[in-house]
Amino acid sequence: MSSDRPAPTVLAHLSDLHLDGGPRATERTRAVVAHLLDLPGTFDGVLVTGDLADHGTDDEYRLAAELLKPLADRHPLLVCPGNHDAREPFRRLLLGGGEPGDAPVNQVRDLAGTRVVLCDSSIPGRAEGRLAPETLAWLDATLAAAPRLPALVALHHPPVDLGLPYIDRIGLREAEGLAAVLDRHPQVIAVLCGHAHTSAATTFAGRPLLCAPGVASTALVPWEQQPGQSWKTEDADPALTFHLLHEGRLTSHHRTVRTA
Repeated sequence: MSSDRPAPTVLAHLSDLHLDGGPRATERTRAVVAHLLDLPGTFDGVLVTGDLADHGTDDEYRLAAELLKPLADRHPLLVCPGNHDAREPFRRLLLGGGEPGDAPVNQVRDLAGTRVVLCDSSIPGRAEGRLAPETLAWLDATLAAAPRLPALVALHHPPVDLGLPYIDRIGLREAEGLAAVLDRHPQVIAVLCGHAHTSAATTFAGRPLLCAPGVASTALVPWEQQPGQSWKTEDADPALTFHLLHEGRLTSHHRTVRTA
């Protein structure tokens, strides 16, 4: 890569840790963190798109903070809530406070010349997602404030069906509101999400839509499932994605992490 060209922005993208205090989820998360810490090179940030906790308890968020601290000490750590998360303890224990109450947890960070906008798609007490009117207005204003910065928009719930019947039933509702905002901001390069527990690539609003694989488990597509089998398997290793944004093009690399 020529030295006079801008450097790429590189993000490690994790999702769906589902930390519940048990050894299995803890060790899988610990393995992914260790994998990132052991890399010989560096990257610009770590993005976790929701469901850090399984039940939204204080103890689960304390555990998440403990496990992720080595990453946060070395890299910017960006986390947004999923449907298993609870906003108040999420803010208090992962974000160090912030606005009190149950308002959406929306955040923006500028990393290495890229604006990363994290939208809270959770609906307290529900599995499906929706972007509240105030979130859409905030997203619009946040993107409008930096029209020259390439941007990535991150949220938990996929805004389109993925061919996963269980996940598709609890995806993002009223996704046309998000599409309308993105249509006004051509600097948005891609949308990043979680929730699906699988690495998936499709399009939304004329842009790439990339779902991170799950740390806790992996979704099965219908033709992988035996009759009566769960929608997900805990036999597959945890996984993550690296996103490289360079000169308007996003390239994604997927990795699995051995736990034994």
